[in-house]
Amino acid sequence: MKYRSESDSMGEVHLPEDSWYGAQTQRAVENFGISPLRLPLSFIRALALVKKSAAISNQKIGELDGNIARAISNAATEVIDGKLDDQFPVDVFQTGSGTSTNMNMNEVLANRANVALGGQRGTRSPIHPNDHVNKAQSSNDVIPSALNIASRLAVDECIEGLKALESSLATKEKEFTKIMKLGRTHLQDAVPMTLGQEFGAFREQIHKGIKRLAATFPHLEELALGGTAIGSGLNCPAGFAEEAISYIARETGIPFVGATNRFEAIACRDAQVELMGAVNTVAVSLGKIADDLRLLSSGPRSGLGEITIPQLQPGSSIMPGKVNPVIPEMVIQAAAFARGQALTVSIGGTNSPLQLNMMLPLISWSSLSAIEILGSAAKVLGERCIDGIRADADRAAAWIERSLAMVTPLVLEIGYDRAAGLAHQAYESGKTIRETVKNAGIFPDEEVDRLLNPNSMIR
Repeated sequence: MKYRSESDSMGEVHLPEDSWYGAQTQRAVENFGISPLRLPLSFIRALALVKKSAAISNQKIGELDGNIARAISNAATEVIDGKLDDQFPVDVFQTGSGTSTNMNMNEVLANRANVALGGQRGTRSPIHPNDHVNKAQSSNDVIPSALNIASRLAVDECIEGLKALESSLATKEKEFTKIMKLGRTHLQDAVPMTLGQEFGAFREQIHKGIKRLAATFPHLEELALGGTAIGSGLNCPAGFAEEAISYIARETGIPFVGATNRFEAIACRDAQVELMGAVNTVAVSLGKIADDLRLLSSGPRSGLGEITIPQLQPGSSIMPGKVNPVIPEMVIQAAAFARGQALTVSIGGTNSPLQLNMMLPLISWSSLSAIEILGSAAKVLGERCIDGIRADADRAAAWIERSLAMVTPLVLEIGYDRAAGLAHQAYESGKTIRETVKNAGIFPDEEVDRLLNPNSMIR
């Protein structure tokens, strides 16, 4: 690899000759070689959007020359379009404010813009990464703003995945309306229900999860931009933030506004903690649904077997013919991951000493990764599992008939204690409740069949 030399306020640095980033980024690469994790591209593109809006705003209020502003804006567009994805090598585990990532972006945009204007990379002329690209900004207001933008856009995509899953579940809820099955509590036999009611509960969980995520929008749509270092707006000219945020809102179609209190918007990450609380709830719902699908499809011959799920791939390297519930198992793992990241963000939220949260990069990676993975997992669950589920009505009916909970309707006729005695008698003899009650001669056989009709036990 060929290298070039570049200097910053701390001296000379050697970095790859073909890199578009500069000295401060290279220092971060050398200092923070901790993990293979990098900030998600969704964050990088949101950060580029902030820089583009800043350049346009600074030109409009007379703080930047038009040629310089256009060159920065064009370079930012390249990043947004994914043309420079490999130019952001800074580890997630870096300085807590995200200053290294902010400077990484500033340097990339400055170098691209300088070359576009006929200059050379690394010269910081005519465009300087701090004086021009970062004008009227601080890492402390830029990184939280980029995080809110990226989070808000990511939640939209996650909701789309959840809506697709909700639609799949609603279809099965309707399809299984008349299929009777046994309800279970504590993993023990309970009273009858329909398979449609069971899938309706799944569908409602997802529906409410979508509403919970949407409820976080207002706080995510508040941007810290314009607060600069601590919220006071030092070095930020009048009109800059309003113009920049208005541009971001137009570009995204989302009603972003300036934070009601820039000090709060910079000092804490309550918006992400709130968001990840909703994400955690959705992850719990997805995990429960996926686990229930595994139970309902268990077998195929020695388990519950009330439903069959699509067979997608061989499940064992030693047992021929074994097929596993691979999609539900994937979803359970994705849900566990998201729940873990929710805890990470919660811990990160408490690390906001005085005027700045110092875990912004980790909060960004954790929240965006969890949201993106959860949305994708929900979509795949619908497409590759739910849509292909089939019910085994005969097997489901057989479990109802064998259930000791079938005695429940008799409580109103003969009282709890006598009904409990019949259930115990049935258990000891291995007979069904129906057989036991008929043998006891308490009611005519026709009345027994009427009282023990599963369809009469549901609403």
